[in-house]
Amino acid sequence: MGSRADGPRTSGHVTGKMAVFPWHSRNRNYKAEFASCRLEAVPLEFGDYHPLKPITVTESKTKKVNRKGSTSSTSSSSSSSVVDPLSSVLDGTDPLSMFAATADPVALAAATDSSRRKRDRDDNSVVGSDFEPWANKRGEILARYTTTEKLSINLFMGSEKGKAGTATLAMSEKVRTRLEELDDFEEGSQKELLNLTQQDYVNRIEELNQSLKDAWASDQKVKALKIVIQCSKLLSDTSVIQFYPSKFVLITDILDTFGKLVYERIFSMCVDNRSVLPDHFSPENANDTAKETCLNWFFKIASIRELIPRFYVEASILKCNKFLSKTGISECLPRLTCMIRGIGDPLVSVYARAYLCRVGMEVAPHLKETLNKNFFDFLLTFKQIHGDTVQNQLVVQGVELPSYLPLYPPAMDWIFQCISYHAPEALLTEMMERCKKLGNNALLLNSVMSAFRAEFIATRSMDFIGMIKECDESGFPKHLLFRSLGLNLALADPPESDRLQILNEAWKVITKLKNPQDYINCAEVWVEYTCKHFTKREVNTVLADVIKHMTPDRAFEDSYPQLQLIIKKVIAHFHDFSVLFSVEKFLPFLDMFQKESVRVEVCKCIMDAFIKHQQEPTKDPVILNALLHVCKTMHDSVNALTLEDEKRMLSYLINGFIKMVSFGRDFEQQLSFYVESRSMFCNLEPVLVQLIHSVNRLAMETRKLMKGNHSRKTAAFVQACVAYCFITIPSLAGIFTRLNLYLHSGQVALANQCLSQADAFFKAAISLIPEVPKMINIDGKMRPSESFLLEFLCNFFSTLLIVPDHPEHGVLFLVRELLNVIQDYTWEDNSDEKIRIYTCVLHLLSAMSQETYLYHIDKVDSNDSLYGGDSKFLAENNKLCETVMAQILEHLKTLAKDEALKRQSSLGLSFFNSILAHGDLRNNKLNQLSVNLWHLAQRHGCADTRTMVKTLEYIKKQSKQPDMTHLTELALRLPLQTRT
Repeated sequence: MGSRADGPRTSGHVTGKMAVFPWHSRNRNYKAEFASCRLEAVPLEFGDYHPLKPITVTESKTKKVNRKGSTSSTSSSSSSSVVDPLSSVLDGTDPLSMFAATADPVALAAATDSSRRKRDRDDNSVVGSDFEPWANKRGEILARYTTTEKLSINLFMGSEKGKAGTATLAMSEKVRTRLEELDDFEEGSQKELLNLTQQDYVNRIEELNQSLKDAWASDQKVKALKIVIQCSKLLSDTSVIQFYPSKFVLITDILDTFGKLVYERIFSMCVDNRSVLPDHFSPENANDTAKETCLNWFFKIASIRELIPRFYVEASILKCNKFLSKTGISECLPRLTCMIRGIGDPLVSVYARAYLCRVGMEVAPHLKETLNKNFFDFLLTFKQIHGDTVQNQLVVQGVELPSYLPLYPPAMDWIFQCISYHAPEALLTEMMERCKKLGNNALLLNSVMSAFRAEFIATRSMDFIGMIKECDESGFPKHLLFRSLGLNLALADPPESDRLQILNEAWKVITKLKNPQDYINCAEVWVEYTCKHFTKREVNTVLADVIKHMTPDRAFEDSYPQLQLIIKKVIAHFHDFSVLFSVEKFLPFLDMFQKESVRVEVCKCIMDAFIKHQQEPTKDPVILNALLHVCKTMHDSVNALTLEDEKRMLSYLINGFIKMVSFGRDFEQQLSFYVESRSMFCNLEPVLVQLIHSVNRLAMETRKLMKGNHSRKTAAFVQACVAYCFITIPSLAGIFTRLNLYLHSGQVALANQCLSQADAFFKAAISLIPEVPKMINIDGKMRPSESFLLEFLCNFFSTLLIVPDHPEHGVLFLVRELLNVIQDYTWEDNSDEKIRIYTCVLHLLSAMSQETYLYHIDKVDSNDSLYGGDSKFLAENNKLCETVMAQILEHLKTLAKDEALKRQSSLGLSFFNSILAHGDLRNNKLNQLSVNLWHLAQRHGCADTRTMVKTLEYIKKQSKQPDMTHLTELALRLPLQTRT
């Protein structure tokens, strides 16, 4: 740092050779300044405007009588309610609709009537959000029903004959040609592909789906129909029976596409330039062309010879009946239901019924009779499943009955779901009784429990347990039935008097299961029932049983998803963690998670639940030991490949735990916990930062509770807290994290009268400043660090004001050291941050020269008390001020270039304001310097005129203060320059 003689010498303007201007700080009366800045209280009369009062809107309407007349009427209305510009959305209106309605009153009436009819129809015929759609089941079916056997498929080989000159054919010839094409397809214009893997088969089906779309887009409607017929025929093939449910899903996707294309084609025929067909229309709205086309499609489909493709294709375009008659759908559904009776294979038959129910729920969910008819027809043919024909087929394919029966639930569950949706209790009871009377009814019982409302099942839990006991276990295992029952009881509560008996009956069956997968699939469901209705004793018994079944041969390694669900269900019901960790088998249960990634996920779930549900701080040793183990598991999973987001999440969870630990007034125990935590979580920087903040907070709490009466023991404890922070901070990687923590910890040490420790923190911060890099990473982006350094130093200066000088290190030793570091730091080219920092130093030194400082720390004597306005101290202070001023003026001199004039103007005005606020302008040289700076700010027309005007107005206003009259003369010497 240069001495006073090192500064540039000059007289006159700043941009010439600069003289050294002596600094004189003005004396500040902070109390008076605060009083002058306090806002004046203005009484507010009741009824005046208030921002929280309702808005009063005045609406003016002008009604013109006619174009020629000049008479008009204006009406005004006031409303005290708040007008929400989005509220019109809720009542179904919007600007475009209103415009269309005002243009055509008849259209408005028709739209209103249509909306009313639509609402009425929606109340009865639209399926609500509480109905699980088929799309939700599709992925599960495809994932579950797979095969390794070879499959076969027939591919349509399109013929090109008859295509030339088609445009010139008469209508009758076109019809004849299309019928011939259909006959040609029936006679074998197809190719059979054999020995396909499952993936090859799926790819071929997708090719057919795309071929259907391409044929339709190219106006080859007959080819499209052929593809759909060919795909529908595949649903009669059960040669690879285990794959049939997945095949059904793939083929019906094609049927859905075809049905949508046909419907949209006919619908488009009803649209012309004069009218637009509404979504909910009647057959009278359809024109003759649309009706004729629709009939043509139904006639084509009726000519299909085979039952299964004819049924599926007609069902796929069932919605098109809306174009023909109001009763078309209600007449077709019973007929299609009767057609299914002609399908002999019970598996093919039940999936056909499932498809009809699906289409029926989409187009006419209010027609319940057809759904019910499908159900009761199915019951009549249910015995076929156990008949000789099916048994012989299974023998040929080498499939056992326990493997065959699970093929039915997707279709049966869907049929039962459709029928039971909003069905009256009487119907559900009748269905249950009909199923109960049939033999070998385990399959039916499972579908009933899967599809019926959970409340219906729960209230009859003991009845269902009785039916489960009576079932024959040869075809459909009882444990699957108990699993279905458990799923219902997780959603609805059984009668309280039956709850224990239900658990006992279910667990008798579950605990006898030998296969670990069967066992865990069942146990996972019933854990939730146990947690919901019983105490930790029953839960502990269940967990012990799970451990007993899953530990042999490390069976748990194949069941991590189910074990995770068990943990989630337990912690979802046990929000009191002292109770949770007192469950004897809970921690041994966690030991089954041997795979690190799974174990960490489980630990995250536990910590997330703790943070969410733990209301009060805890010092329970059971909770602390258990959660320290859980947090240690999460911490130890961190390695060089761990993503930053994952580290952030783990740190958040561990910090949440640390914040909830409190030993009350046992501060030593609290500090011991923080010491142990530091050793356990040293690889997560946010956790270490949290620990440092917690220790600093602990030191301040100690000071507060001891009311400032420091005993030796208290002082030793505070010093231990300070030492903890001083040791921990260097282990952090973030440079600004370390700087800010050094500053914060030094402030805490100062507040606790640990002066030498505070000096150590501040010296460490000063020595760290040279290590600040030019660029730092902020949220993954590299940004300049100077603005962050400026912010830190400004905070540092605010603290240095009250730090007393060390008796062995001279006057203002910390400020001198900091100035040396700032001077030696390598700043960016074309950067003014260094000068802004020097300006802040000038503010600090000015505040240090006051007789009484602006603020203090209790029981800490700052320099105003130590020096008491000593002249030698003030002289040293002024020398530093002059040195800093010289640096600022030298920098201003370097900015006298065209490209830097705007920066020079800005910095000159900023320095002028600093002198105005902190300098004693009764000193002639300082006064002259301020005038020079004012001229410099305006010299090249770079200053903002409004800012200069406001500044001058402020000076004139301040000059009216009793001790500021000398500013009057200064204001006269500060002209305003106008731009020309």
